[in-house]
Amino acid sequence: MEEVLQNVFKEDPEDPVSTEDSSDDNRLHCFSSDSDYVPSSERFDSDSDYQPQQPSTSQTGPLPSSTTRMQGGFPPHPDFAPLSYSSDSDSPEERQPKRKAKAKQTASKRGRSGSATLVVKKEEEEEEEEEERWHDRQEKDKKPEPLRFRPARIPGPTCDTTKSWSPLALFQLFFSTSVVRTIISNTNAYAAKRQQAGKKFKWEALTVQGFYTFLAVTIFNGLVTVHNKADCWKKTSPYNFSFPPNKITRRRFEDILWSLHLSNPAEDEENDKKKNTGEYDCLFKIKPLYSELAEACKTHFHPHKNLSIDERMVASKARISIRQYMKDKPTNWGYKLFFLADSSTAYTWNLFVDTGKSVSTTGQRLSYTAVMDLLPFSVLGSGYTVYTDNFYTSPALVRDLAKKFIGCCGTIRRNNVDYPQTQTNDLPKKAERGDLRWIRRSNLLFVKWMDSREVTMCSSVHEAFTGQTVRRRVKEAGVWQVKSVPVPDAVLDYNHNMGGVELSDALMGYNSVSHKTMKWYKTFFYHFLDIAVVNSFLLHKELLKLRNPAQTKLHTQKTFREQLLKEMLKFAEGSAATPPPAANPPPATTCMPVYYTSDDSDRIRKHCKRCLKAGIRRVKTSLYCRKCLVPLCLNAKKNCFQLWHDKQ
Repeated sequence: MEEVLQNVFKEDPEDPVSTEDSSDDNRLHCFSSDSDYVPSSERFDSDSDYQPQQPSTSQTGPLPSSTTRMQGGFPPHPDFAPLSYSSDSDSPEERQPKRKAKAKQTASKRGRSGSATLVVKKEEEEEEEEEERWHDRQEKDKKPEPLRFRPARIPGPTCDTTKSWSPLALFQLFFSTSVVRTIISNTNAYAAKRQQAGKKFKWEALTVQGFYTFLAVTIFNGLVTVHNKADCWKKTSPYNFSFPPNKITRRRFEDILWSLHLSNPAEDEENDKKKNTGEYDCLFKIKPLYSELAEACKTHFHPHKNLSIDERMVASKARISIRQYMKDKPTNWGYKLFFLADSSTAYTWNLFVDTGKSVSTTGQRLSYTAVMDLLPFSVLGSGYTVYTDNFYTSPALVRDLAKKFIGCCGTIRRNNVDYPQTQTNDLPKKAERGDLRWIRRSNLLFVKWMDSREVTMCSSVHEAFTGQTVRRRVKEAGVWQVKSVPVPDAVLDYNHNMGGVELSDALMGYNSVSHKTMKWYKTFFYHFLDIAVVNSFLLHKELLKLRNPAQTKLHTQKTFREQLLKEMLKFAEGSAATPPPAANPPPATTCMPVYYTSDDSDRIRKHCKRCLKAGIRRVKTSLYCRKCLVPLCLNAKKNCFQLWHDKQ
């Protein structure tokens, strides 16, 4: 060792540095930062072919001392040279990128993801958090890449557009022949079950003719408002309507209404036995019509680019598990339905009933799963933009829809997860109308805009501000005046496209057939009937526009319902009645007076048909014609039976 030292000092005899001082100075010089220090055991592997570098006389700076060589074994590696700054006056902001670049270079040379990489990532995250702030409208935002619109089918009606469609033909797209036959069969079965239970009423088997007459009267009740449904059959003024008394009797209409049933009664009993178990279906009684209607809505129309999603409350106070209470809705008590509507036409494209007990397998909330359930991506296509309110909108939803090439825009609650909580350059408490702030996180845009109150938005398809304005009443110097105020693009498009479900609600509110009932499934029947009529009306308008774009005089919904009612009655008259059940006796071929039979000791008495037409309302008889099935009085003083058949 002494010989080695002597040789070193002979090569550089003018080195004035002492052994102790040079060791300390060199150690401080090489490891000036704790983050740059790496132990020698990590710098070199034991299996490497590295050879110690011999000091040369051309090397500048102090040579490593003998103490350093003895402790470390090797001279300092070039990668661990001290960080050099351009000048002593560099600010921390200028030095930070240099330190990060040096750390990345060191990590890459080592060829391993060591502690320096973790430090860099941590510093980048801290820098992002520190730099996130709200931007004003003077700062330019990056325009997102527009989505390519690729619908699965051509938007618009999917039926034959060259064919002339009548209102009844369009209605039958939603109330198909199979659905009507199912309802008729189940209604007859339920009426038989009621009679077996001891209900005293005369039931004639329901036919297609009788069902369409019943539907026509139901639509008529939505067009003509009376205090009591029975007033439609009154003969006195002002209730002397020609329809419905000339098509169906009040007793027959009420019999059909009371016995109306959508599902099979026998299967209902089997389902009721499964209550309080996982196999119980609380929507079983409406499934035959509910499932067919939802499928028909998606089949006969394909939506345009903009969609809107919202919920709707169907009023009811029936005490069942699916009834809900929502204090902020005009209808507080009722059933909640989620709807997906086309923004441009208000066509109801998809729907489902909220049972209040749905369990998500993904761990997401109802607001997230409702949107995903309403969007069958394979049937719909890609490139659509969905507009939602603050109940549904969340950064997680917007990001997941973007992965499926579906845009999303909607109002958002400020307490939502991942909503920016920074206060830097935020809107002032007393901001002027039209003032806005925005933050962009990758493809997510968060916007705050001051209207009459603060509006918060989240979008994946909009730029923050492009110079759009809206007209608003603003008070300046104590005087109200209308002026143009800046508005974000997301707010403008939201107000234009979000009204799809709201417009559908309004259309169903006009001339709605719904009325009070004690059976919850009948409430859904009336609502589904309204959906079928409104969608038929919207299809009718779209088909007329395609066939004759210059046509300006179109049906209103009121005239459409009137025409639909007339066609239903005409269809009912031309429909062949279904044959009665085999258990019933064949109809009589001759006219003979017979008595009404009953299990009670008292015979049934009904108003004489001929006397009733003559204005004599007090005459009752227990006789009727077995062929004509008309009650007619027959006694020593009056023979209406003979006069009726002689057409007198």
